[in-house]
Amino acid sequence: MRSDEVDAEAFERLVIDELDLLPDEMFDGLDNVVFVTEDRPEDGSLDLLGLYDGVALTERGNYGFGELPDRIILFREPLLDIAQDLDELKDQIHVTLVHEIAHFYGIDDAQLHELGWG
Repeated sequence: MRSDEVDAEAFERLVIDELDLLPDEMFDGLDNVVFVTEDRPEDGSLDLLGLYDGVALTERGNYGFGELPDRIILFREPLLDIAQDLDELKDQIHVTLVHEIAHFYGIDDAQLHELGWG
């Protein structure tokens, strides 16, 4: 899909819709995390679909007092670049959300691959 087919506002709505479809159990442990959308990663590449920017739950010590929230970022243009149509875009958003939420819980790429999400 071309980036002009789904503008930033429409993309954000799609992400919110996909978040609503995820099971409540995925959110039970999420603490001090915000979901954001951006057009592209800082380096301008189309290689990165999403990013968990924070301290994984498994690595937290004295965390949470006055800390800025962790961020889960979904990148609009890279996701649009790999999607052929709207249904595929929704699927890719869903997979990317699960992937980045898993990083919050300390699940790395190798474990995600073993679980079929890599």
